[in-house]
Amino acid sequence: MPEGHTIHRLAQDHAARFLGRQTTVSSPQGKFSDAAALLTGQDLTGTEAHGKHLFLRFGAAEYVHVHLGLFGKYTLGETPAPPPTDTVRLRLLNDTHYSDLRGPTTCALISEGEKQAIHDRLGPDPLRGADTPDRAYARVSRSRTTIAALLMDQKVVAGVGNVYRAEVLFRHGIDPYTPGKDLTEARFTAVWDDLVALMRDGVRANRIDTVRPEHTPEAMNRPPRVDDHGGEVYVYRRAHQPCHLCGTDIRTAELAARNLFWCPTCQPPGAH
Repeated sequence: MPEGHTIHRLAQDHAARFLGRQTTVSSPQGKFSDAAALLTGQDLTGTEAHGKHLFLRFGAAEYVHVHLGLFGKYTLGETPAPPPTDTVRLRLLNDTHYSDLRGPTTCALISEGEKQAIHDRLGPDPLRGADTPDRAYARVSRSRTTIAALLMDQKVVAGVGNVYRAEVLFRHGIDPYTPGKDLTEARFTAVWDDLVALMRDGVRANRIDTVRPEHTPEAMNRPPRVDDHGGEVYVYRRAHQPCHLCGTDIRTAELAARNLFWCPTCQPPGAH
């Protein structure tokens, strides 16, 4: 599932290509046809991301709400657009660009009130400039749930997925099984600040790189990572490979139906 930086990048990319311009809206697949007919010919007036949710505003207060889920995918390109396939749920088109959405979990036309209800149920997002860690820490500090599970709970922190979760805990030497209540506010704030920096880098580069400059392949004279995920990481999807820092084999386990990755030496039990 795409992480929050991908959705914020999509908001930026749609703004750059469609904002303030009359847009043809269609649904070749047919599942969004009625809503597309209401929107087509209007200007795209705003784009916004919150966690893994994308909002495209048309006119004064009509929003297309998109959640990519596990299988959703966007294709953006320049015109002339290729003939749409019947898998395209939503196509946006103007005289210079097109955007095709396939396979989302959610693609719905919603009102301002419905949009606000989505925001209300989400936690603060490290990529939303006005959001702070205070509200997230208030929940974390009262919870016996592991910090690894709490970071993936979108009601606690919006936008963090499996990669950022694994990597930020490694970068701070935190045992992923630490109960939230055992983290000090200063420790959690440091994690939050690191997520802000890492995820902003992810928006700019459109990929996830989490290793510090001194741990890059060039700096350590090691082979670059080869993985369809891309990007240089410390522990994510590196199970049974040696830790870049200490050489211990990276461990993996299932937690809340997702695979967790950590280094038992750099993140020893009780390290928080």
